[in-house]
Amino acid sequence: MQDKMKIIFFGDVDGKIGRQAVIKILPIWKKTYKPDICIANADNVTHGRSLNRQHYNDLQKAGIDIFTAGDHTLEGQEIRILLEDQEVAVLRPHNLEGDFPGVGAKIFTIRKKKVLMISLLGRVFMDEPTRNPFIELDDILKKFKNSSYDVALVDLHAEATSEKHAFAWYVDGRVSAVFGTHTHVQTADERILPKGTGAISDVGFCGAMDSVIGVEKEEILNHFLTGKNFKMRIPEKGWAQVNGVYLEIDSKGKTKKIKRLQSKILI
Repeated sequence: MQDKMKIIFFGDVDGKIGRQAVIKILPIWKKTYKPDICIANADNVTHGRSLNRQHYNDLQKAGIDIFTAGDHTLEGQEIRILLEDQEVAVLRPHNLEGDFPGVGAKIFTIRKKKVLMISLLGRVFMDEPTRNPFIELDDILKKFKNSSYDVALVDLHAEATSEKHAFAWYVDGRVSAVFGTHTHVQTADERILPKGTGAISDVGFCGAMDSVIGVEKEEILNHFLTGKNFKMRIPEKGWAQVNGVYLEIDSKGKTKKIKRLQSKILI
Protein backbone atom coordinates (compact mmCIF):
# COMPACT_ATOMS: atom_id res chain seq x y z
CA MET A 1 0.00 0.00 0.00
CA GLN A 2 1.54 3.24 -1.16
CA ASP A 3 -0.26 5.66 1.16
CA LYS A 4 -2.92 5.81 3.84
CA MET A 5 -6.18 3.98 3.36
CA LYS A 6 -9.40 5.78 4.21
CA ILE A 7 -12.32 3.72 5.50
CA ILE A 8 -15.88 4.45 6.56
CA PHE A 9 -17.69 1.85 8.62
CA PHE A 10 -21.47 2.16 9.14
CA GLY A 11 -23.11 0.76 12.26
CA ASP A 12 -26.08 -1.63 12.10
CA VAL A 13 -28.33 -0.58 9.20
CA ASP A 14 -31.87 -1.03 10.54
CA GLY A 15 -34.81 -1.57 8.22
CA LYS A 16 -36.12 0.51 5.34
CA ILE A 17 -35.56 3.86 7.06
CA GLY A 18 -31.97 2.89 7.85
CA ARG A 19 -31.29 1.78 4.29
CA GLN A 20 -32.72 4.98 2.82
CA ALA A 21 -30.78 7.12 5.28
CA VAL A 22 -27.47 5.44 4.40
CA ILE A 23 -28.18 5.75 0.68
CA LYS A 24 -28.82 9.50 1.09
CA ILE A 25 -25.93 10.23 3.45
CA LEU A 26 -23.27 8.16 1.71
CA PRO A 27 -22.67 10.58 -1.20
CA ILE A 28 -22.24 13.43 1.30
CA TRP A 29 -19.76 11.52 3.43
CA LYS A 30 -17.91 10.31 0.34
CA LYS A 31 -17.49 13.88 -0.88
CA THR A 32 -16.24 14.98 2.55
CA TYR A 33 -13.96 12.08 3.49
CA LYS A 34 -13.14 10.45 0.14
CA PRO A 35 -13.01 6.89 1.53
CA ASP A 36 -11.30 4.09 -0.36
CA ILE A 37 -13.67 1.50 1.13
CA CYS A 38 -17.10 1.61 2.78
CA ILE A 39 -18.31 -1.17 5.06
CA ALA A 40 -21.64 -1.71 6.85
CA ASN A 41 -23.03 -4.07 9.43
CA ALA A 42 -25.96 -5.88 7.78
CA ASP A 43 -27.52 -7.63 10.78
CA ASN A 44 -30.80 -5.66 10.65
CA VAL A 45 -31.01 -4.47 7.05
CA THR A 46 -34.12 -6.36 5.91
CA HIS A 47 -37.11 -5.57 8.16
CA GLY A 48 -34.81 -5.61 11.19
CA ARG A 49 -33.41 -9.08 10.59
CA SER A 50 -30.74 -10.25 8.14
CA LEU A 51 -30.23 -9.19 4.51
CA ASN A 52 -31.89 -10.11 1.23
CA ARG A 53 -30.62 -9.85 -2.33
CA GLN A 54 -32.56 -6.70 -3.28
CA HIS A 55 -31.41 -4.75 -0.25
CA TYR A 56 -27.84 -5.98 -0.75
CA ASN A 57 -27.97 -4.73 -4.35
CA ASP A 58 -29.44 -1.36 -3.31
CA LEU A 59 -26.75 -0.69 -0.70
CA GLN A 60 -23.93 -1.96 -2.87
CA LYS A 61 -25.07 0.29 -5.71
CA ALA A 62 -25.05 3.19 -3.25
CA GLY A 63 -21.41 2.48 -2.42
CA ILE A 64 -21.17 -0.13 0.37
CA ASP A 65 -18.34 -2.50 -0.53
CA ILE A 66 -18.42 -5.09 2.28
CA PHE A 67 -21.16 -6.29 4.64
CA THR A 68 -20.51 -7.76 8.08
CA ALA A 69 -22.88 -9.80 10.24
CA GLY A 70 -24.50 -10.23 13.64
CA ASP A 71 -26.78 -12.40 15.73
CA HIS A 72 -29.81 -11.96 13.42
CA THR A 73 -27.99 -12.42 10.11
CA LEU A 74 -28.78 -16.09 9.62
CA GLU A 75 -32.49 -15.64 10.38
CA GLY A 76 -33.24 -14.30 6.90
CA GLN A 77 -34.92 -16.41 4.22
CA GLU A 78 -32.46 -15.44 1.48
CA ILE A 79 -29.22 -15.10 3.43
CA ARG A 80 -27.99 -18.65 2.88
CA ILE A 81 -28.25 -18.20 -0.89
CA LEU A 82 -26.33 -14.93 -0.61
CA LEU A 83 -23.62 -16.55 1.51
CA GLU A 84 -23.20 -19.38 -0.99
CA ASP A 85 -22.51 -16.85 -3.77
CA GLN A 86 -18.76 -16.25 -3.75
CA GLU A 87 -19.23 -13.03 -5.73
CA VAL A 88 -21.23 -11.46 -2.90
CA ALA A 89 -19.28 -9.43 -0.32
CA VAL A 90 -21.24 -10.61 2.73
CA LEU A 91 -19.80 -12.32 5.79
CA ARG A 92 -21.51 -14.39 8.47
CA PRO A 93 -20.35 -14.59 12.11
CA HIS A 94 -17.16 -16.64 11.97
CA ASN A 95 -17.48 -18.15 15.43
CA LEU A 96 -21.14 -19.16 15.37
CA GLU A 97 -21.54 -22.85 16.22
CA GLY A 98 -23.16 -24.97 13.52
CA ASP A 99 -22.91 -25.79 9.84
CA PHE A 100 -23.51 -22.64 7.81
CA PRO A 101 -22.64 -21.52 4.28
CA GLY A 102 -20.23 -18.70 3.65
CA VAL A 103 -17.29 -17.49 5.71
CA GLY A 104 -16.67 -15.08 8.56
CA ALA A 105 -13.20 -13.97 7.50
CA LYS A 106 -12.09 -13.15 3.99
CA ILE A 107 -9.67 -10.98 2.03
CA PHE A 108 -11.58 -8.61 -0.25
CA THR A 109 -9.87 -6.69 -3.04
CA ILE A 110 -11.61 -3.32 -3.41
CA ARG A 111 -10.14 -0.87 -5.92
CA LYS A 112 -6.69 -2.50 -5.59
CA LYS A 113 -6.86 -2.37 -1.77
CA LYS A 114 -6.77 -5.70 0.06
CA VAL A 115 -8.84 -5.90 3.23
CA LEU A 116 -8.93 -8.85 5.60
CA MET A 117 -12.44 -8.44 7.03
CA ILE A 118 -13.44 -10.47 10.08
CA SER A 119 -16.95 -10.79 11.55
CA LEU A 120 -17.28 -12.17 15.09
CA LEU A 121 -19.97 -12.49 17.75
CA GLY A 122 -19.40 -11.76 21.41
CA ARG A 123 -20.53 -14.15 24.14
CA VAL A 124 -21.56 -12.01 27.13
CA PHE A 125 -25.38 -11.61 27.35
CA MET A 126 -25.72 -13.21 23.89
CA ASP A 127 -27.92 -16.28 23.41
CA GLU A 128 -26.31 -17.77 20.31
CA PRO A 129 -23.93 -20.73 20.80
CA THR A 130 -20.51 -19.41 19.82
CA ARG A 131 -16.87 -20.31 20.00
CA ASN A 132 -14.60 -17.96 21.94
CA PRO A 133 -14.02 -14.86 19.74
CA PHE A 134 -10.60 -14.24 21.31
CA ILE A 135 -9.34 -17.70 20.39
CA GLU A 136 -11.08 -17.57 17.01
CA LEU A 137 -9.23 -14.36 16.19
CA ASP A 138 -5.93 -16.09 16.91
CA ASP A 139 -6.88 -18.93 14.57
CA ILE A 140 -7.96 -16.55 11.80
CA LEU A 141 -4.72 -14.58 11.89
CA LYS A 142 -2.77 -17.82 11.87
CA LYS A 143 -4.75 -19.01 8.84
CA PHE A 144 -4.03 -15.79 6.92
CA LYS A 145 -0.45 -15.45 8.17
CA ASN A 146 1.07 -16.01 4.73
CA SER A 147 -1.58 -14.04 2.83
CA SER A 148 -1.05 -10.55 1.51
CA TYR A 149 -3.40 -7.80 2.70
CA ASP A 150 -3.16 -4.10 3.49
CA VAL A 151 -5.40 -3.87 6.54
CA ALA A 152 -7.15 -6.26 8.92
CA LEU A 153 -10.50 -5.13 10.33
CA VAL A 154 -12.79 -6.77 12.89
CA ASP A 155 -16.50 -6.23 13.49
CA LEU A 156 -17.17 -7.60 16.99
CA HIS A 157 -20.95 -7.79 17.30
CA ALA A 158 -21.39 -7.92 21.05
CA GLU A 159 -23.51 -6.66 23.93
CA ALA A 160 -21.03 -5.96 26.72
CA THR A 161 -18.72 -2.96 26.60
CA SER A 162 -16.29 -4.83 28.84
CA GLU A 163 -15.96 -7.67 26.34
CA LYS A 164 -15.38 -5.27 23.46
CA HIS A 165 -12.82 -3.27 25.47
CA ALA A 166 -10.98 -6.43 26.46
CA PHE A 167 -11.01 -7.75 22.89
CA ALA A 168 -9.53 -4.51 21.54
CA TRP A 169 -6.64 -4.72 24.01
CA TYR A 170 -6.14 -8.38 23.14
CA VAL A 171 -5.72 -7.66 19.42
CA ASP A 172 -3.82 -4.36 19.73
CA GLY A 173 -1.08 -4.28 17.12
CA ARG A 174 -2.36 -7.40 15.35
CA VAL A 175 -5.30 -5.86 13.47
CA SER A 176 -5.79 -2.36 12.14
CA ALA A 177 -9.13 -1.66 13.81
CA VAL A 178 -11.97 -3.17 15.85
CA PHE A 179 -15.53 -1.92 15.35
CA GLY A 180 -18.00 -2.77 18.09
CA THR A 181 -21.58 -3.20 16.88
CA HIS A 182 -24.96 -4.51 18.14
CA THR A 183 -26.14 -2.10 20.87
CA HIS A 184 -27.33 0.56 18.37
CA VAL A 185 -25.98 3.31 20.64
CA GLN A 186 -22.81 5.08 19.55
CA THR A 187 -20.16 5.23 22.27
CA ALA A 188 -17.81 8.18 22.80
CA ASP A 189 -14.70 6.08 23.37
CA GLU A 190 -13.05 5.98 19.96
CA ARG A 191 -9.29 5.66 20.43
CA ILE A 192 -6.02 4.40 19.01
CA LEU A 193 -4.37 1.85 21.27
CA PRO A 194 -0.60 1.94 21.93
CA LYS A 195 0.32 -0.57 19.21
CA GLY A 196 -1.77 1.12 16.53
CA THR A 197 -5.18 -0.56 16.60
CA GLY A 198 -8.15 1.79 16.27
CA ALA A 199 -11.16 0.85 18.39
CA ILE A 200 -14.65 1.92 19.41
CA SER A 201 -17.02 0.00 21.67
CA ASP A 202 -20.04 0.62 19.47
CA VAL A 203 -20.35 2.42 16.17
CA GLY A 204 -24.07 2.97 16.74
CA PHE A 205 -26.79 2.32 14.16
CA CYS A 206 -28.50 3.72 11.10
CA GLY A 207 -32.23 3.95 11.67
CA ALA A 208 -35.20 5.75 13.19
CA MET A 209 -34.49 8.39 15.83
CA ASP A 210 -38.10 8.38 17.06
CA SER A 211 -37.73 4.82 18.36
CA VAL A 212 -36.11 2.64 20.99
CA ILE A 213 -32.89 1.55 19.27
CA GLY A 214 -34.79 1.24 16.00
CA VAL A 215 -38.11 -0.32 17.09
CA GLU A 216 -41.37 1.63 17.47
CA LYS A 217 -41.26 3.07 20.97
CA GLU A 218 -44.87 2.13 21.79
CA GLU A 219 -44.03 -1.55 21.33
CA ILE A 220 -41.04 -1.35 23.63
CA LEU A 221 -42.77 0.75 26.28
CA ASN A 222 -45.63 -1.76 26.41
CA HIS A 223 -43.08 -4.55 26.77
CA PHE A 224 -41.41 -2.90 29.75
CA LEU A 225 -44.74 -1.96 31.37
CA THR A 226 -46.50 -5.32 30.93
CA GLY A 227 -43.78 -7.88 30.27
CA LYS A 228 -45.49 -8.93 27.04
CA ASN A 229 -43.44 -9.75 23.98
CA PHE A 230 -43.03 -7.04 21.36
CA LYS A 231 -43.15 -7.14 17.58
CA MET A 232 -40.23 -5.90 15.51
CA ARG A 233 -42.08 -2.89 14.09
CA ILE A 234 -39.65 -0.39 12.59
CA PRO A 235 -40.76 3.16 11.71
CA GLU A 236 -40.47 3.83 7.99
CA LYS A 237 -40.73 7.62 8.01
CA GLY A 238 -39.37 10.49 10.06
CA TRP A 239 -35.94 11.55 11.25
CA ALA A 240 -33.21 8.97 10.87
CA GLN A 241 -29.73 8.93 12.33
CA VAL A 242 -26.70 7.57 10.52
CA ASN A 243 -23.80 6.53 12.73
CA GLY A 244 -20.39 5.55 11.48
CA VAL A 245 -16.65 5.76 11.99
CA TYR A 246 -14.00 7.22 9.70
CA LEU A 247 -10.45 5.86 9.82
CA GLU A 248 -7.12 6.58 8.20
CA ILE A 249 -4.71 3.64 8.22
CA ASP A 250 -1.05 3.90 7.22
CA SER A 251 1.06 1.63 5.01
CA LYS A 252 1.98 -0.54 8.01
CA GLY A 253 -1.67 -1.24 8.78
CA LYS A 254 -1.77 1.05 11.81
CA THR A 255 -4.64 3.43 12.50
CA LYS A 256 -3.53 7.04 12.48
CA LYS A 257 -6.92 8.69 12.75
CA ILE A 258 -10.31 7.59 14.02
CA LYS A 259 -13.37 9.83 14.07
CA ARG A 260 -16.97 9.20 15.02
CA LEU A 261 -19.49 10.22 12.37
CA GLN A 262 -23.14 11.06 13.02
CA SER A 263 -25.73 12.69 10.79
CA LYS A 264 -29.49 12.92 10.80
CA ILE A 265 -31.78 13.10 7.82
CA LEU A 266 -35.53 13.28 7.24
CA ILE A 267 -36.90 10.25 5.39
